[in-house]
Parts: sequence; C-alpha cells; structure tokens
Amino acid sequence: MSLKDKRIGFIGGGAMAEALAGGLVAAGVAPASIQISDIAAERRIALEAALGVRTSESNGEVARASEIVVLAVKPAMVEPVLLALRESDAADLLAPLWISIAAGTPIAKLERTLPAGARIVRAMPNTPALVRAGATAICGNSTATRDDIAAAASLFDSVGIHWEAPREELLDPVTGLSGSGPAYLFRFLEALTMAGERVGLPAEAAAQLATQTVFGAAKLALESEDSPARLREKVSSPGGTTLAGLARLEAEGFPEAIFAAVDAATRRARELGE
Repeated sequence: MSLKDKRIGFIGGGAMAEALAGGLVAAGVAPASIQISDIAAERRIALEAALGVRTSESNGEVARASEIVVLAVKPAMVEPVLLALRESDAADLLAPLWISIAAGTPIAKLERTLPAGARIVRAMPNTPALVRAGATAICGNSTATRDDIAAAASLFDSVGIHWEAPREELLDPVTGLSGSGPAYLFRFLEALTMAGERVGLPAEAAAQLATQTVFGAAKLALESEDSPARLREKVSSPGGTTLAGLARLEAEGFPEAIFAAVDAATRRARELGE
C-alpha cells in the first residue's frame, strides 16, 4: 500500500520516530504530510531541519491532523499520554489508525486507554531501522482492517522488512530474537574483534575485518538461496581452519548460549507486558 497520500503523525520525536519518518520521506511521502510532536523545542527544530517535516508541541494537534498516528513514546509514558489525549480529544481518537512501537505494551492496554473501537497495530521494530535495515513484527487488534495492516507494513518496509505475527503473544519471542538481537551481534562483534587482537592483529585491523565479516556474512545469508547451515558447510573444509574454530564454539556451548539469551529476553518481554 502506498502511503504517499496519507497524513502521518508521530507522537514522540525520538530516534526511532526520526528513522521511520526519514524512511517515509525516502519512499516518496511528502514531508509536509508528516507531523511530529515532541515536548523539547530543540528536538523539534532538529527534526524540521533534518527531514523538512512539520512539528508541534501538542500531541492532540498531531492526533487530530493525522490519518495514521505512530505512538513512539517510552513505554512508561504510553498510558499518561493517551489518557491526556482522551480527556481532551476523545471523539477524535477513533479517526486515525494507531500504530504503537512502545516495547512491552500489549494491545489490551492500548485498547483500555483509547476509545472503544480504536484501530490498533502493535509493532516491534529494532534499531537497525535507523539505517533502513530493520526487522519489524506487526500484529493488529480485532478492529484493525487488512488495509490498516497493509499501511503498517508499508511504514516498516520503508526502513527494512516486516513480518505479520498471526498472534500477539508471538511479539514476545520477536522481542527476544530480533528486538534484542542487535545487541547480541554487537557483543559478538566486540568479542570477535578482541579475539583478533589477542591472536596478534593490530586493533584497527581487527575491528575493520571483524565488522566487514559480520556485515558480509549477513548480506550473503540474505541474498543466497542456501540456508545458513548450508552456507556454513560450504566454508567448512574437512580438516581445515573453520571446522577447528566451529568445533571449539560447539564445545564452549555457543548454540546453547544464544538460545539462553533469546529465551531470557523473551521471558522478560512477557513480564514487562503483564
């Protein structure tokens, strides 16, 4: 679905809102069709300068003017922000499609705070959206239409890819995998760089080679028809260096450690949503 003719608002002008608005502009949405509210004047000035969008101090102004409203505030602020809007603009809050990117905030909580019948899509993006390489899972409430889901999909496709979850509870494992996953990879990148230094590489060379290796491997996995397992097999010659390294990773419990990390983050996501 094209969003070029839609009026799109963001409540909250943080980094993710800027990334999404920037993706929309790059996809052909006119900056004048995008409005962002933020309480900080300096942040509004920065957004206007960077993207050419309109900004406002008023959340209500953005909600009233928009066909799609992206709720991009911190999770702790979701309820007070929506309650304040409802007290002043209750009749207008049914008009837009609401897309929430507030982590750990279930649809039921949004439905309790917005007027009955509000169309809601909950989304779990990740930080690579900042460089338009994000992975986002989306799930709509019972009132959201297929066009609403398509609109949300188009929004997140402007900064990467999306996956539509058939059930909201799957957003918790999404959080554990792709939401927290960039941090796991950054930690792996740190470790790979330090390992390069420990075996004798200069620090700058280790960092450059490790970073490009992680990027190149991910790009190859995305563009190849082979599975990650098959790609691994292709670079693992019998008796060679790669198999020696992989054998040590297995012995050190590498797969189990990754599962434990994803599982722990998933459990925490469930706790935050309760």
